[in-house]
Amino acid sequence: MQEPQVTTHDDYALEPVPESARRGLISMSTVMLGFTFFAASMWTGGTLGKGFHLWPDLILVILFGNLILGIYGAFLGYAAAKTNLSTHILARYAFGRVGSKLPSFMLAFTQIGWFGVGVAMFAYPINKFIGIPIIPLIIIGGFLMTATVVIGFKAIEWISIIAVPAILLLGFMSVGKAIGDSGGMSALLQVEPTQALTVAVGVALAVGSFISGATLTPDFVRFAKTKSIGVTATIIGFTFGNSLMFVFGAIGAIATGQADIAEVLAIQGLLGGGIALLALNIWTTNDNALYASGLGLANITGLKRKYLTLAAGIIGTVFSVFLYNNFVGWLTFLSVSLPPIGGIIIGDFYLRSKGEYASPKEHQFKEVNWAAMIAWAVAIIVSKISPETGILSIAPLNSIITAAVIHVIADSVIYGKKLQSIKQ
Repeated sequence: MQEPQVTTHDDYALEPVPESARRGLISMSTVMLGFTFFAASMWTGGTLGKGFHLWPDLILVILFGNLILGIYGAFLGYAAAKTNLSTHILARYAFGRVGSKLPSFMLAFTQIGWFGVGVAMFAYPINKFIGIPIIPLIIIGGFLMTATVVIGFKAIEWISIIAVPAILLLGFMSVGKAIGDSGGMSALLQVEPTQALTVAVGVALAVGSFISGATLTPDFVRFAKTKSIGVTATIIGFTFGNSLMFVFGAIGAIATGQADIAEVLAIQGLLGGGIALLALNIWTTNDNALYASGLGLANITGLKRKYLTLAAGIIGTVFSVFLYNNFVGWLTFLSVSLPPIGGIIIGDFYLRSKGEYASPKEHQFKEVNWAAMIAWAVAIIVSKISPETGILSIAPLNSIITAAVIHVIADSVIYGKKLQSIKQ
């Protein structure tokens, strides 16, 4: 039984992005930088800044963690740029037509939750420092962010073009202020950690901070003109962009003793610029989260992405205060289930199907691929039992590798070695 399909392109939610709509390196890199310029990464950077000497320990931890994110995202980005399909349609090949609805639900539900949290993260610092009431800020913020995403990828692209340079400027202003107020770079280098962390814990924090977002890489990189553009933009976004957010947060924390970037900017006398930085930072990440949720809901229902996005945005906005105060721990728990989805897609595309998928119209999808479901469950268990210290303490990475390997093995055992994705 086939579900109803979107008949117009609707940002190509359920079909490959055509050549006429694909973007070049500058456009794709700007979108990916907007995605990875994430306020929570700055806060995580602040935590790391209080746990390590700035050089070389902290810089190496940040680079290594974001290199892992970049490689993971690049594998998914290559598959997306080659097929021009979203995470959710790629999941149909690995999980089956009906089976893909479960990861789509998990991804959509989690991203709506994070969208709501992001709207509150936008409102609370402005309320604290300026005194504007919370509710109007939430309504205005939620409306603007949702409107961007309803329009589609083009609006996300333009917001990123505006926001990325502004965030870079304000971030470097904060770093310059931190260095100056501390008595120069040499003084910063001498600051002792106040809450020492091990390298393994630091890398795990760096990877875990955004690996759920990296799982959604195909939703954006499917618009790349070529595979090399897709991979390059992904690496720029994660390895450079996310690393930079960590550095901004870390240096501010070392200089002021505060891990909260809003507090850092207020101490530095950059309140106006700081509010602009946080607003743009949260906006560019939140619109990507809501966009991804709309694609997931489209895969589940077959309905138009823009209407589903509007509904998701309204839900996230209405419940934003509740989500912010009660749901972050639950969302973090749910996020454990997301990296294995990317691992299964990687295993299916590269190992089982040798990097070749037939087009969605030609492919004969299973209803449910039980090999993927088994791999998903095993990977979540592996993530939960990963040690807290040592080389195996990066739980999301463990779950990704486990999911890829178990999926291929289980598929071979259950369905035999015959490839299900042969080009016509």
